[in-house]
Amino acid sequence: MKILSIQSSVAYGHVGNSAAVFPLQRLGHEVWPVLTVHFSNHTGYGAWRGPLLAPADVAEVIAGIADRGVLGDADAVLSGYQGDPAMGAVILDAVALVKTANPDAVYCCDPVMGDAGRGMFVRPGIPEFLRDTVVPRADIITPNHFELDFLAGGTTSTLAEVLAAVDAVRATGPRHVLVTSVLHGDVPEGSLEVLAVSDEGAWAVTTPLLPISPNGGGDVTAALYLAHLRTTGSPATALERTIGSVFAVLEATLAAGTREIQLVAAQDAIAAPPASFTARRVR
Repeated sequence: MKILSIQSSVAYGHVGNSAAVFPLQRLGHEVWPVLTVHFSNHTGYGAWRGPLLAPADVAEVIAGIADRGVLGDADAVLSGYQGDPAMGAVILDAVALVKTANPDAVYCCDPVMGDAGRGMFVRPGIPEFLRDTVVPRADIITPNHFELDFLAGGTTSTLAEVLAAVDAVRATGPRHVLVTSVLHGDVPEGSLEVLAVSDEGAWAVTTPLLPISPNGGGDVTAALYLAHLRTTGSPATALERTIGSVFAVLEATLAAGTREIQLVAAQDAIAAPPASFTARRVR
């Protein structure tokens, strides 16, 4: 595939495009990375340097790609953290350009807003912008459980409630939903689930809960799910391959004792996803 990925970038570590591009390339896909920021490191360190790019500058980069006459070759647009509605508008404009040139292209949005235990960590107004404007335009979304609850306007604590929330969000536009870090009453202690839902049904994978929560894991997950879903056409297979690779990366990170995810060290598990988990049909 050819993927236009509009995300942040860091020189040190792996978040945003610095987390998504290499795994996609390792799978053999061509990636056109467009940067929304270029920081020294991710903001989780509490201090960083580097520029926050203006939406107009990002739009100029995309316009330059359009000038090459290649947007019709793009199979997908991928986006993650959107720190400003103006940047979100640039991304949606890019999606429209790509889809006009290639109606078969899809838009995969990771609606980054917050997480359980932390609450919202984006600027006021961003969650509502994502819910009301961005998510309805997406074909694939990859929220975590906390973000799904916000998008659906409720709190879910059972599998049936989570699936109902996914259905409510899918009714607004996106046909494919991957929900990460799912915890409900039937998830065993020390585990979590990941759910994939589409028109064809719903599948779940249960994984051990590792004692780490590094930055960038969600960015890798969104990129890999997009890639595997588009190449296999199977949400269940895409779920198994994505989680097999991500879990291997997290295991390598835990073993290394590092704060940054070990994408390079675990790259073989990205190129050839281990069959570590089997998706079970839940609907």
